[in-house]
Amino acid sequence: MTTPFSIVQYSTSDDPTVRLGFATDDGVRIPPAAFREMSALELMDAWESAAEDIAAVDPVGLTIVPDAVLTAPITFPRKVICAGANYFSHAAEMGSDRPDPNGEPFFFLKAPTTSIVGPDDAVVLDDPAHQLDWEAELGVVIGRRGKNIDVDAAMEHVGGYVVVNDLSARGLFHRPDAVDAPFTFDWVLAKSRDGFCPIGPGIVPAWNITDPHDLAIRLDVDGVVKQDSRTSDMVVRIPQLIAAASRLFTLEPGDLILTGTPAGVGKPRGDFLAAGSTVTVSIEGVGSISSRIVAPVLAAV
Repeated sequence: MTTPFSIVQYSTSDDPTVRLGFATDDGVRIPPAAFREMSALELMDAWESAAEDIAAVDPVGLTIVPDAVLTAPITFPRKVICAGANYFSHAAEMGSDRPDPNGEPFFFLKAPTTSIVGPDDAVVLDDPAHQLDWEAELGVVIGRRGKNIDVDAAMEHVGGYVVVNDLSARGLFHRPDAVDAPFTFDWVLAKSRDGFCPIGPGIVPAWNITDPHDLAIRLDVDGVVKQDSRTSDMVVRIPQLIAAASRLFTLEPGDLILTGTPAGVGKPRGDFLAAGSTVTVSIEGVGSISSRIVAPVLAAV
């Protein structure tokens, strides 16, 4: 039996080049020669043909990179598709009616090349009035291209899973300067700012997660637990999310689908992140990411 590992990207203090790695509990390892020159996105593009060979790798025999620093595990997915209000407990805390698991999910998008940051990267809070909020989420990484995917075949399109924090600027959802009244509610402004999608620490291949709908999911801010739930509270399950998303877009390898967040976000309590805060998200079997919130660096006058 091979040792479980995740697919990561890393750089080192001596070399800023982002490289592919296989991570185990004891560190990041250089992958076999067949995958060594690939990026994570290139690996996902080849996932259908490469997955069997990857599953057969025993990382114990691979060389450890002693000074590896993890970056975002995929740079960059072509799409970041987010499911809104997809946990029963979160809908309840936000004062919404109980969602219908048979209903059509609500999706929004994040800008993939600018919102995604790595598992230990800092996130800039431009203004405390933006009311920066946290949302612990399980991310699904697509491993097989598909359009109008059948629900029964949807899980065959999953390459793996990552931990995500779907950061949200609650103070920017409603904008008073909208060009017209119908556009006062602005998901792009509130959800897709630079750094608002920390992901990591690596892509855990789907075969290492027995049931993605029965994982502990937890978030703390400066050590104080804010969210503590399980993915079993998800309203629309992953196969249905994939099928629904594929009716809107052709799903491509590396695409990231965020599956929603449980109760415990800051908005209902007026509890928001501040510069100096550290927010940590952990998902059972997938790993942990930790983001430090920082104030913007002001240019010298």
